[in-house]
Amino acid sequence: MTASFETLASLWRIAGLPGDALSFVDLTGHDPVFPSTFAVGTAAQSTIAAAALAACELAHIRGAPRQRVAVDMTHAAVECTGYFTLDGKEPETWGPFSGLYRCADGYVRIHANFAHHQDGALRVLGLDPATATRAEAERALVHWRAGDFEEACAQRSLVVTKLRRFDEWDATPQGQALAGQPLMTFTRIGDAPPLTLAPLPETARPLSGVRVLDLTRILAGPVGGRALAAFGANVMLVNSPHLPNISAIADTSRGKRSAHVDLRSEDGRAALWRLIGEAHVFSQGYRPGGLASLGFGPDELAARRPGIVQVSLSAYGTKGPWAGRRGFDSLVQTAMGFNAAEGEAEGAGKPRALPMQMLDMATGFLMAFGAAAALWKQQREGGSWHVEVSLAQTGHWLRGLGRIEGGLGAKKPDIAAFLERVPSGFGELEAVRPSAQLTRTPAGYDRASVPPGTSEARW
Repeated sequence: MTASFETLASLWRIAGLPGDALSFVDLTGHDPVFPSTFAVGTAAQSTIAAAALAACELAHIRGAPRQRVAVDMTHAAVECTGYFTLDGKEPETWGPFSGLYRCADGYVRIHANFAHHQDGALRVLGLDPATATRAEAERALVHWRAGDFEEACAQRSLVVTKLRRFDEWDATPQGQALAGQPLMTFTRIGDAPPLTLAPLPETARPLSGVRVLDLTRILAGPVGGRALAAFGANVMLVNSPHLPNISAIADTSRGKRSAHVDLRSEDGRAALWRLIGEAHVFSQGYRPGGLASLGFGPDELAARRPGIVQVSLSAYGTKGPWAGRRGFDSLVQTAMGFNAAEGEAEGAGKPRALPMQMLDMATGFLMAFGAAAALWKQQREGGSWHVEVSLAQTGHWLRGLGRIEGGLGAKKPDIAAFLERVPSGFGELEAVRPSAQLTRTPAGYDRASVPPGTSEARW
């Protein structure tokens, strides 16, 4: 068995899916495929294969014959880079103040891609956001201890973290809480009969007829929704009209309709309930408790739409003192020890990030896997289901896949063979084709990506 197949099999066991389905998967390639000492290729390949195979297993329970699923590791890893261009240009994805900064006793990473996060961090440094320069921020931070700046920002709900080694992370209360959590959880949260899913002809894609509400905004959640769309689901991205998005929305919205719903208004909440009333999957990535405070928590959804599958994403898991803390892939990498470990392996004495936002990407495909697997359970057993994942739990899992000796010496692969150009509502989009190859019903996107609010909020 390859490392990827064993990793896929372990994911399959977590979900309790039929073991004989694993004989229908073909995994090719091996790490390293990108310069990293971590098994990013295995993480990419196994999570993408899990999502595709679970979608096919749901189709099988609906009457379609099983089909083979093949995933090449290089293609999977390239898909996880999130590479795309618009009208031939690669959009800027990082804010001018985002990145690592030296402090008096180490480093901190600031995530400043959104103006309110950037301005808040600058104000903590005593700088005027209207006039501050990065050089001024660098000079100010050398007078701060990393942990003090991290805590000062956390108290203001900003997104900053101290650089830690693995042993330092393991010693934190959050690291200890995380070590006791599984990679992902499937929880039955109420009784309900199986939701009606029509029998599936063998020519239909695996998730045809499945309606998915995608209430996610940054990277992991949108990637999960995009994967479900690639396997045939009817995915509606629901954005707030008053919250910002990142440029990657042009890529991650492929295959989706995109509607605005303002949950601050009574009309907006009523519109979302109407959508929920016909949905099979509700995927959300807002801060823990955020949607529940508006009346859209797991128990409320299960009561109003018995049988629904809910998928919830957080940064640091559901337990421990950081359970409610905001976070993004780059911050979680830094906090948990990945940047320090890659830097030490390189021998340059400087932290080094993973070659892609692997925590985001693997978590996104785990969300798609969890949705399809929970739908399979729902069709077999009934009930409403809640799937929970987090970037930090994925990070703990990635670390557990082991290190790749000499991995930093790998050359980045040529990605040209994996790209396609398509029109979109953002301009001509060049992006990576789905790496999961289904023999009978190829994965792909029926809809071009469109800006938020283009579609009406109705099925």
